[in-house]
Amino acid sequence: MPELSIILPFHNESSGAALLFERLYPVLGSLQLDYEIICIDDGSTDNTYDTLRHERDKDRRVKIVRMARNFGKEAALACGLHFAKGHAAITMDSDLQHPPEAIRELVQKWHDGGQLIYAVRRNRKGENFIYRMFARAFYAVFRRIAEVKIPEGAGDFCLLDRIVIDAVNALPERNRFMKGLVSWVGFRRDTVTFDVEPRQGGASSWNFFRLLRFAFDGLSAFSTLPLRIWTWSGALVSFAALGYALYLILDTLLYGVDVPGFASVMVGILFLGGLQLLSLGMIGEYLARVITEVKARPLYFIAERDGFEA
Repeated sequence: MPELSIILPFHNESSGAALLFERLYPVLGSLQLDYEIICIDDGSTDNTYDTLRHERDKDRRVKIVRMARNFGKEAALACGLHFAKGHAAITMDSDLQHPPEAIRELVQKWHDGGQLIYAVRRNRKGENFIYRMFARAFYAVFRRIAEVKIPEGAGDFCLLDRIVIDAVNALPERNRFMKGLVSWVGFRRDTVTFDVEPRQGGASSWNFFRLLRFAFDGLSAFSTLPLRIWTWSGALVSFAALGYALYLILDTLLYGVDVPGFASVMVGILFLGGLQLLSLGMIGEYLARVITEVKARPLYFIAERDGFEA
């Protein structure tokens, strides 16, 4: 049984894979731990799988899972944790933005008693202004309304003790926000810091709208506040309407019937109509997640795997 499992999701990143392993092997060798490297090919359309097979030919501790199609990074991470046999597992990106050298600090914190150790980025150099502001806003909102707390700057680069791995694997939901799930299970936590490095190979498939969707998935998975907002909004509008109705009654009794204004009527109708559509849309988002859970479809399907027992 390996002591440490390294989980690497790949998606069209064959050009940087060789450099990744070139930096990863010396770090893992210096730890003096038995290890395995689990590579998840998440439906790549380039020669990523062939590159990984070449690495396995050189080192049998490299194990490969080829997914039937691109199921997304969250599913790939869930797949890697399912196959991990180590006493601890480290999940990290395969584009070298997560430097392999930080693994030493993660393992040291684990030896010191930590069970969930986050690697937290020191800065967001290289990201545009809008992305940085959006990330800060997300962490600020998530800390205030969600059931769990995630350190700002924490991502999928973290170490999970065996007890944390088993807890995360036991969670049944299909809409998986891994950063939130590993935090939700609890246990002893710690952090290390690292500097984000330039991406090596491949291109990010994340754009602003995908990030926005991902952020809402995370918020909706760990908070029902977006639903409660519309209850409060409805109550506020109802009280305002009641106050306005009382004002109209008094105005009519004191000054008689005035000619109603078309503009004020249209503003009221449009405002309330927009509020109703927004609330229905929010309810629909949560309902869609309920439908996904009820269907209970598998998170992923595996086309091939190499290095695992039957």
